Amino acid sequence: MSKNPFYITTPIYYPSDRLHIGHAYCTTIADSIARYKRLAGFDVFFLTGSDEHGQKIQRKAEETNTTPLAYVDKIVASFQQLWEKLDISNDDFIRTTEKRHHELVQAVFQKIYDQGDIYKAEYEGWYCTPCETFWMERQLTDGKCPDCGRPVEIVKEESYFFRMAKYQDRLLKYIEENPDFIQPTSRRNEMLNFIKGGLEDLCVSRTTFDWGIPVPFDTKHVVYVWFDALTNYITAAGYLNDKEKFAKYWPADIHLVGKEIVRFHSIIWPVILMALGIELPKKVYGHGWLVVEGDKMSKSKGNVIDPLALIDEFGADAIRYFLLREITLGLDGNFSRDALINRINADLANDLGNLLHRSLSMIGRFNGGVIEAPGESEAIDQELIELAGTTAVRYEQYMEQQDINAALKEVWALIGRTNKYIDETGPWALAKDPAKKGRLNTVLYNLAEVLRIVAILISPFMPQTSPKIWRQLGLKTDFAGVQFNEAQAWGRLPVGTVVAKAEPIFPRIEEQPDSQAETQPAQTAAVSVPQSEIPATPDIPEITIEEFAKIDLRVVRVLAAEKVKKADKLLLLTVDLGTEQRTIISGIAKHYEPEKLVGQNVVMVVNLKPAKIRGIESRGMVLAASCDEKLQLVTADMPPGSRVK
Repeated sequence: MSKNPFYITTPIYYPSDRLHIGHAYCTTIADSIARYKRLAGFDVFFLTGSDEHGQKIQRKAEETNTTPLAYVDKIVASFQQLWEKLDISNDDFIRTTEKRHHELVQAVFQKIYDQGDIYKAEYEGWYCTPCETFWMERQLTDGKCPDCGRPVEIVKEESYFFRMAKYQDRLLKYIEENPDFIQPTSRRNEMLNFIKGGLEDLCVSRTTFDWGIPVPFDTKHVVYVWFDALTNYITAAGYLNDKEKFAKYWPADIHLVGKEIVRFHSIIWPVILMALGIELPKKVYGHGWLVVEGDKMSKSKGNVIDPLALIDEFGADAIRYFLLREITLGLDGNFSRDALINRINADLANDLGNLLHRSLSMIGRFNGGVIEAPGESEAIDQELIELAGTTAVRYEQYMEQQDINAALKEVWALIGRTNKYIDETGPWALAKDPAKKGRLNTVLYNLAEVLRIVAILISPFMPQTSPKIWRQLGLKTDFAGVQFNEAQAWGRLPVGTVVAKAEPIFPRIEEQPDSQAETQPAQTAAVSVPQSEIPATPDIPEITIEEFAKIDLRVVRVLAAEKVKKADKLLLLTVDLGTEQRTIISGIAKHYEPEKLVGQNVVMVVNLKPAKIRGIESRGMVLAASCDEKLQLVTADMPPGSRVK
């Protein structure tokens, strides 16, 4: 049975310099849509590439005393390196300097010329070299380019012109009759207003430089770079040399582009296709910009973010998740290092990572690592199962609308509810009662099954993380062969599966402010009650490694904290050990506000003999460092239950 085809493209990026995080954003969106469509069973063709001709490239090459091709070769290599490190799954990478594209551009230019839609005249007007765009004087903003705000230069030369005006009414009618053609709606309205203002014939050749594809019948002219670049979408689809491929994938389903080039893709490109007698793409989607502190990135402002450095520091999946989760497609989004770290810590480490680690740790401790058949069921289980089902339904609806941000919110709502489900069902308490073994098996199965579904749903966005979850769940099937329908059905996790050892997939990131870069020497102390204060210069006997090994130190997460009544120094802490919860009385009330402790991962002595303090049983002791009446808890960037050695 043949699969339905799906063709998605990014813009082909201009290699005048290395790519920044904004380019990574666009390509990550396209990649996630492509991966989702493959997951849903489509035959996907995903194209990206580089737009390598034009006056700007020629000038850059001259400045560096090299040829234009040698100049772009080096930069294009950096594009391909970025896409590899970001796990971009493109099926083709087109360069406009390739022979296949050169031949197509000349064939298209010749065809449109032969039918009378291209003619020779003299052009005199304004040209923005950075944008490679012609402007009429009335379109300038304070005498500068209305797109980039940089100076324009007067150009006067013999040129060939494309009869854009001839197709104005036809294009206007098409956009009005096909409301989904340009998205979002705000971009559609902008384009309608632009067309209604009147289309001018487009200058489609240049003679003042030679870095481009020669006009086939007049080689002193080179084809205008945008006419050249836009046709890449049909070059790669096989218009000239693979009719079967072209019939399969064209028209493109989505051209994903930045909002600044929507006009080229929704006006110039459709008119070229109309002149060729080729069907128009189904959708042009103009996404917003990724800005830094409200400002568009530029080298002159010094705010360009290098995605390669971010990937090296935080990992590709963390960067992909941030870009997709933080920004609503179609709107501008703000990038900051603090926002990135907050997303990693809150969503990836605390929510997803903690759910995986807690679940597998409990399966390991209580069931010997085996996922047993569910036993008794309660209403809370059915609620979780129903939520998993509705999550998959809503996720699919949002992904079909390219609303990736909303799809991710649905998945993280399921993750959050499952973490709460652990607290509500208390597997550590069920494990103490042999009569409740069936109930325990139900809870543990449900946790593992949610993780199986989550692994599938996040795979278009986080392609490295999903196989890691799959392996830790002990699933033997190749994750690469998983399909979306496997996330739509509950109960596909095989009973008897043996889970792997839980390993952190997203460690928390702790960054100290610059003001705290210098630290004073500190004396380590264990703080809890009952506990005598350690003197400033302690005289404590040495112990052997065997004696130290008797102390069971674990990372615990503070779930709740409150002051103990009528005790100024005491706090009552509820902590998560990964496999159980405990209460601790700690003498740190003068150093910490209770609400500021919640969510922290601290180190605790787990095997300290329980003690009753103010009528409350304290089962453990948290550790802290003290110096000059200052005190700070010992924290660890590890999941609850991790051993401290």
